[in-house]
Amino acid sequence: MPARAFPIVIVIAAIFLVSITSLFTVRETQLALRVAFGAIEGIDYKPGLHFKRPWDKIVRFEKRIMSQSHTGETFLTNDNRALVVDFYIKWRVANATTYYKSTGGREEIAGERLAEIVKDGIKSVTAQRTLQQIVTAERAAVTGDMFGQASKSVQGLGIQLIDVRVQSIDLPDDVSTRVYESMKQNFAGIATRLRGEGSSAAERIKASAERERTEIRSGAERDALRVRGEADALAAEIYSKAYSRNPEFYAFYRSLQAYERSIGKEGDVLVVTPDGDFFKYLKNSGK
Repeated sequence: MPARAFPIVIVIAAIFLVSITSLFTVRETQLALRVAFGAIEGIDYKPGLHFKRPWDKIVRFEKRIMSQSHTGETFLTNDNRALVVDFYIKWRVANATTYYKSTGGREEIAGERLAEIVKDGIKSVTAQRTLQQIVTAERAAVTGDMFGQASKSVQGLGIQLIDVRVQSIDLPDDVSTRVYESMKQNFAGIATRLRGEGSSAAERIKASAERERTEIRSGAERDALRVRGEADALAAEIYSKAYSRNPEFYAFYRSLQAYERSIGKEGDVLVVTPDGDFFKYLKNSGK
């Protein structure tokens, strides 16, 4: 290499090096800060290519929503019952300057502080309720209280809390057994009481139905006897009027009916005196 070309190469290399150290890019999914000796010099960089001083430091943050899950966290209820809660958090950086000052721009630190804030919110909500209230309450109501308390606390971190969701609420194994046994006993007592009430109601219904049936049958039999009596009286009156017109014919007709029912049947034995009234019309058929 000629001696005259050497300085030119050095100048070109220096320009190239300065250009490299003076340019930086910001992606669509990033937020960026320009920091010089620990002080923030530039904010609100749009996506694209930007210039900086060689000694400036560019700190980039993820602008998209981030998620983190937490399992097996234990909290105490108002009645000193332990709950094992699994939950997840969705968040993103809302203010890059505040976020950098509070966390140093480190995502793991932000996640830890955010988790502590959310845990404090869950602890506060569970401490105000009994186990039964938490189990029977709508999950949206419990989650809403947690989210409201945590959202106010994370503003100092430059973070926007997108969502906090409880995935599951369980009891420790030793507590679960006792609680389930207690629930079984309570439900067994309720079932016994309901069965007793049902049996009592069934007996009352049966007794009422039986009494009503007896009353209906008695009334029906009374009405039937009255109707029969009235019919028999009417029939007797009609027969009396009819037979009183010709008593001799009535006696003859009754004798013929008696003959029909008693004479001429196989195997029958009839023991009567020939001089009795039974053969009156047989002997005097001409008359």
